[in-house]
Amino acid sequence: MITLDGATIRILRGGPAASDAQPVMFLHGAGGHTGWMGFLEELSQRFAVFAPEHPGFGQSDDPPWLDNVADLAYFYLDLLKALDLERVHLIGTSLGGWIAAELAVRDTARLASLTLVGAVGITAGGETIPDIFRMPVEENLRRFYADQERAARRVGDMAKVDPELAAKNRGTVTRLAYRPRFYNPDLGKWLHRIDVPTLLLWGAADGLVPPKFGEAYRALIPGSRLVVLPEAGHAPFDEQRQAFLAAFYDFIGSWISAGAGHAL
Repeated sequence: MITLDGATIRILRGGPAASDAQPVMFLHGAGGHTGWMGFLEELSQRFAVFAPEHPGFGQSDDPPWLDNVADLAYFYLDLLKALDLERVHLIGTSLGGWIAAELAVRDTARLASLTLVGAVGITAGGETIPDIFRMPVEENLRRFYADQERAARRVGDMAKVDPELAAKNRGTVTRLAYRPRFYNPDLGKWLHRIDVPTLLLWGAADGLVPPKFGEAYRALIPGSRLVVLPEAGHAPFDEQRQAFLAAFYDFIGSWISAGAGHAL
């Protein structure tokens, strides 16, 4: 647990010390922190990995200053400074991708790269994502996974979720992202300010934030690369972990080879 800006938050941590390896920070999505996932463990073999639980979610505090996604962007800029992290590979998924994009348009001084995974935050040709708050759990999971057997199994798992934490997460998401629905009308016009190598990773079968949203980000972030992974839904780092990691490592390796970064 770490206290910053009057909020105590939970951070999961793995891998070498940040002084010995480049840091990776992973920002989770609207469903909440899902723990130390397999892809984070694999990343921790090469990187110093930080996986914070956003203010307003789970075991982290819900501070009185938390009104919108921009507040989280500024909070994470403060967190990078407080942890004294430099040359960070910032990865954000879904809502976490939106937070990461908002952070990057403000200040990339501490970033080495940016990876957005199924990120919300903008529209695709004026179209928003589906209304997940009016969607039955079964429909949400069907859209979330490419593997429909996994989706069916997850329906049962949802009954085991702590109802108080689920309600807290849902309340925070509603406050931050529901009006307008999961996008900032002003974000798109500032994405050109992102001046670090940017990877856009999408699951081809993502039924919540389809790949056309990745295409919209690619059109707005100079030099960004879009990779769409087959047989993956809204969480390709989970459903197609090895393909996800291969795409990330290829991205990191390619810009290092081009002289844009430092060796791993």
